[in-house]
Amino acid sequence: MGSFVIRGNLCYCKDCNSISIKPHAYLVCRDGVCAGIFDTLPEQYAALPLTDFGDRLVLPGMTDLHLHAPQFSFRGLGMDMELLDWLNAYTFPEEAKYAGLDYADRAYSQFVSHLRRSVTTRAVCFATVHAPATELLMEKMEQSGLVSYVGKVNMDRNAPDYLCEASAEASLDATEAWICATKERFSRTKPILTPRFIPSCTDGLLRGLRKLAEKYDLPVQSHLSENFGEIAWVGELCPDARFYGDAYDRVGLFGGDHPCVMAHCVHSSDEELELMRKNGVYIAHSPLSNTNLASGVAPVSRYLEGGLRVALASDVAGGETENLLRVMAGAIRASKLRWRLLDQQVKPLTVDQAFYMATLGGGSFFGKVGSFEDGYEFDAVVLDDTTLEHPQELSLRARLERCIYLADERHIAAKFVAGTRLF
Repeated sequence: MGSFVIRGNLCYCKDCNSISIKPHAYLVCRDGVCAGIFDTLPEQYAALPLTDFGDRLVLPGMTDLHLHAPQFSFRGLGMDMELLDWLNAYTFPEEAKYAGLDYADRAYSQFVSHLRRSVTTRAVCFATVHAPATELLMEKMEQSGLVSYVGKVNMDRNAPDYLCEASAEASLDATEAWICATKERFSRTKPILTPRFIPSCTDGLLRGLRKLAEKYDLPVQSHLSENFGEIAWVGELCPDARFYGDAYDRVGLFGGDHPCVMAHCVHSSDEELELMRKNGVYIAHSPLSNTNLASGVAPVSRYLEGGLRVALASDVAGGETENLLRVMAGAIRASKLRWRLLDQQVKPLTVDQAFYMATLGGGSFFGKVGSFEDGYEFDAVVLDDTTLEHPQELSLRARLERCIYLADERHIAAKFVAGTRLF
């Protein structure tokens, strides 16, 4: 974390409907925080170190609000299956391997290395039920320089014997011990409570997790209304719940006092959406996963217009890539198909809205993150798009749009997290 100045073509959001572009502008960082955008650098900052990135694009670092670190090893597999079959065929057998720390070390090293080289600067991650391997993942995330929440998964029912925790009490004891071992250990990596989803957690386990949220002041992450089969299953398991989200709310794990991320929300009812809006629940929109696993397409522009908190998520390995630029493109593409084929009352996403969700929309889960406005933490990614050849000069806006569809880690020239340059 330091004080310095960078210069380049700045692209950032102030709201969900427009991208601000400042050509060849100066961006000041003071002690890891954005301190001003200037066409001409003021004299008071003239002594600060300056890096001129020339004609490159400078974007806020991006937040991946939902991904599964142990699933990185089988991304791109099983994409001809639906969710519940895919979990049994790929996810659970792979996650069982993280009982061994040698395998976890090898697999998590690859995951963290790829994430560090991506446009992602902050992430909210699922691990597995194994506390030692989850702690190992947190160590690697801390060393990477990224900022993250990492969750030890909880499951005490409806999971394979080799992954199902012995009881709610055993799951809670292991979770509390892991919280105590990690809550104050790291500066950039924090624990988050992680019931996998309602079908895999008994009411006793969920109520116990609520007590841990209160005791240790922790956020919560889980899944919601992703797949029709899953929703029907929740209805059978929780007949008293009015809807899927109500099953979380009844045990106090649906926002309100504690920040909450719910992944997917593809088929959320109006009543469920209103409760999310009221409780400040974040929706982690995962377009690649939702199309790969045939779950559907969430009406995301309606969520944004309704004042819901919506961010983007790769959902590796339901999503095949950690590249949030590609996730943005997938979100726009899926929304167009939904509009054309299903419901023309819900507008397709714009580039501006997709960019917002990847930056300011998700960054706000971490505080003042995801923009270059004064007071925001200095997260930035510098893209060199010179190899994306074009026969004529393009506007900065057009270059940014092309990067969303065409760029990857090879085009990243520099990356900053909270004022520290990673590379």
